[in-house]
Amino acid sequence: MTTKSDSKTSQLKERLISLLKEVQCVKFGEFVLASGKTSNYYVDIKKATTNPKVLKTAAQLIKSYLKDELNENIKIAGVELGSVPIATAVSIETEKDLIIIRKKAKDYGTKNKIEGTLNKNDKVVVVEDVTTTGGSVAKAVNEIRKNGGIVKKVFVIVDRMEGAEEYLKDMGVELIPLVKVDELKN
Repeated sequence: MTTKSDSKTSQLKERLISLLKEVQCVKFGEFVLASGKTSNYYVDIKKATTNPKVLKTAAQLIKSYLKDELNENIKIAGVELGSVPIATAVSIETEKDLIIIRKKAKDYGTKNKIEGTLNKNDKVVVVEDVTTTGGSVAKAVNEIRKNGGIVKKVFVIVDRMEGAEEYLKDMGVELIPLVKVDELKN
């Protein structure tokens, strides 16, 4: 039996896939990825994460997945630069505090790697734009944990299906892809 919320989640997912195709975020050719791997396609997620319709739909979809956690005190985290717009949209949609994880500490001012308030034992949901092997988002998870936060879930707009899910699982983190790359290729 399909519930009303499952139906809404399915509709949001289909809308997100449609929007990602509309902004043509998948490119075909020869590309070097952040992981160092080469690929015959590239997910140009910046085309998506600068589009208000994509951001709104992704935020609504993540909110629908988080329905059980929304009564808890959770925080939404984004990794600079790519996932900050997504995390911001999710923060606004869920009315949960936002934290931003820097890839490296500033060399001036507070020299923080984490912007926003992160307290010991805060539950944090991390949002990412694209995952391949999971290495980049794993660094963010480790930074949050090093600073006392608890991370159990990472949401990603597009998972390239090249090991991120398994890598994060080994860290005790569930990767929840909004879209798998195969859903964008056809």
